[in-house]
Amino acid sequence: MTVHFPFQNSYSALPDSFFARVAPTPVAAPRLIKLNRPLAVQLGLDPDLLETPEGAEILAGKTVPDGADPIAMAYAGHQFGQFVPQLGDGRAILLGEVIDRDGVRRDIQLKGSGPTPFSRRGDGRAALGPVLREYIVSEAMYALGIPTTRSLAAVVTGEHVIRETALPGAVLTRVASSHIRVGTFQFFAVRRDTDAIRRLADHVIARHYPELSGTERPYHALLAGVVARQAELVARWLLVGFIHGVMNTDNSSISGETIDYGPCAFMDAYNPAQVFSSIDEMGRYAYANQPRIALWNLTRLAECLLPLFGEEQDKAVEQAQELLGVFPETFSKAYQAGLRKKVGLFTERDGDEALIQDLLDAMAKNQADFTLTFRRLGDAAGDPAADDARAEFMDPAAFDEWARRWRGRLAAEPQSAAERQTAMNAVNPIFIPRNHRVEAVIQAAVNDDNYAPFEELVTVLAKPFEDQPDYAAYADPPLPDQRVLQTFCGT
Repeated sequence: MTVHFPFQNSYSALPDSFFARVAPTPVAAPRLIKLNRPLAVQLGLDPDLLETPEGAEILAGKTVPDGADPIAMAYAGHQFGQFVPQLGDGRAILLGEVIDRDGVRRDIQLKGSGPTPFSRRGDGRAALGPVLREYIVSEAMYALGIPTTRSLAAVVTGEHVIRETALPGAVLTRVASSHIRVGTFQFFAVRRDTDAIRRLADHVIARHYPELSGTERPYHALLAGVVARQAELVARWLLVGFIHGVMNTDNSSISGETIDYGPCAFMDAYNPAQVFSSIDEMGRYAYANQPRIALWNLTRLAECLLPLFGEEQDKAVEQAQELLGVFPETFSKAYQAGLRKKVGLFTERDGDEALIQDLLDAMAKNQADFTLTFRRLGDAAGDPAADDARAEFMDPAAFDEWARRWRGRLAAEPQSAAERQTAMNAVNPIFIPRNHRVEAVIQAAVNDDNYAPFEELVTVLAKPFEDQPDYAAYADPPLPDQRVLQTFCGT
């Protein structure tokens, strides 16, 4: 049988200015190293056929499947605050769209599939390390319940790419609700192409916000919808200690998914100013800055939509500011609600926010591990004698002082200790893609063609909230000589 993709191609039906038609560049000897079989089934694809040599050729871009309409999408973007009027998919090609088993339209894109008209002198290829990183972290985010693009497959190409040295080449097959970004709107706004902005906005509403169709002010409602989704998304990032690392407007998805896992990382010790990205020299995208940057990006989107708000410029600006003004409250509400759950508070009382902030301050001062502190709070909630959480603090007395007030607050909650512990463990993961683990997996694959560590890590991260005694070591923070202090984009 032949591998079949039931493609529908709504984006490539838009005007030619939205994209460039370009086929993937064939590679020498594609070899499948990982197929996400459950995701393949969800997409209506046959995983057995995708694991054949024919399937590997499709997933590497060597063969274009029937029904595909390969395109590289056009977009612009602010990169570290500096506007670039033309970026676009420089190493990614959208094969097409499928309707999954839930009736959701999903993009299928090859990342690392060769140069496009947007490559800007780049080779259009991807190295194996960044492909494995995106596969690991995107699927971990999915398991954590955070909206995200996903990874269908990783393929090595049988070729090398040149970065600082020669590295094995690879292609990631990425799945997304769409790849439309704030930068996509900016591409047309800088060209003063209001018709294209309207066409793009109508497409986004039909695809991502269909409930807005036919409303009196659909473009205002679109901005409000994107603001809400981004506020809630970034709150979820902070609740698991995730740092995107490169929150440029071209990496800000209109659908509200996490997209473009470049120099991303999860914190070990809690530090609001934590930066891992090697290119973020000024800390623009530090952990605690992410809400502010999200609003900055959304403001750029609002600027693009102003021509659709009406002919009166001042009134349009005022309306946009009002819609953007909702972001802080929406973010804070989602973030504080998540924090209350993480510390076992399921009712809301005055003083809760200050109590939780005191914990975070003590964690920062004592270099407490973010993930393990919250996970072990669940143990302490279930058993007052459990003291694993205090062991995360350099000065355990700092935890003891906070825990005394915390237990007093818990006494006002209606749950039993067992119920509270179960609820806390359901929101506090024990396993995250710790940077040193991800790096070890990459080194085994790149240096030794050994994918057993990759497979094991992916298996563990698929169940982040479950105690897995056989893999308990994966919960451990790095030893001093294992710490990864910088992550890299990979381009």
